Amino acid sequence: MSEPCAVVTGGARNIGQAIALRLQRDGYRTIVLDIEEPESESLKADARRVDLGEVEATREVLDKIARHHNVDCLVNNVGVVRPALLDETRVEDFDPLMHLNVRSALVCTQALLPGMRERGQGRIVMNASRVVLGKEARTLYSATKGALQSMARTWSLELAADGITVNCVAPGPIATSAFWENNPPNSERARRIIENIPVQRMGQPEDVAQAVSFFCDSRSGFITGQTLFVCGGVTVG
Repeated sequence: MSEPCAVVTGGARNIGQAIALRLQRDGYRTIVLDIEEPESESLKADARRVDLGEVEATREVLDKIARHHNVDCLVNNVGVVRPALLDETRVEDFDPLMHLNVRSALVCTQALLPGMRERGQGRIVMNASRVVLGKEARTLYSATKGALQSMARTWSLELAADGITVNCVAPGPIATSAFWENNPPNSERARRIIENIPVQRMGQPEDVAQAVSFFCDSRSGFITGQTLFVCGGVTVG
């Protein structure tokens, strides 16, 4: 079990897939946890299909992984959006979003933490979002991402002495299928978003993967409890 291993939740598509592929290139044996099969051939062999909203199913999968692999890197990436203005926000969506976006991070971290502690090293990265600073039509999504950010700050203090860092990446406008579903490419809304990005382009999933790779690097051990906005400058000013 000497091979370094990373687990990426929601790693079958979009940002999660880019993160998983980057960690592969960084030398990790990368295991994707997702309800869908990964698109990338290189990720399929080690992928585990699981509904991360289901606690016991998630624990069972992670228990098997922890018995056979030294998981020193966990990326809690999985998440759904369900945008709606406040008046239209469905209370029925509260639990599903909290369970998938937030509770899964707690379940996954608790399952892999004993091994990290035993080895005296670990990297935990949360995929938050620039919506933690506020964005219309994101009542539930921003609540879940803010919860991830708060948990990361708490965990960073609890785990620092164990050699385990906990940080967040917070993507801004990234060209994913979810972004284009919520902002159709030829719509006025999409045009305004892109025009307001200071670096003059949409972010790519690989931009977020670059930030995750930085936090997961063994040389980043003096950085913990931080949030890095990967936003092309939209959070400045």
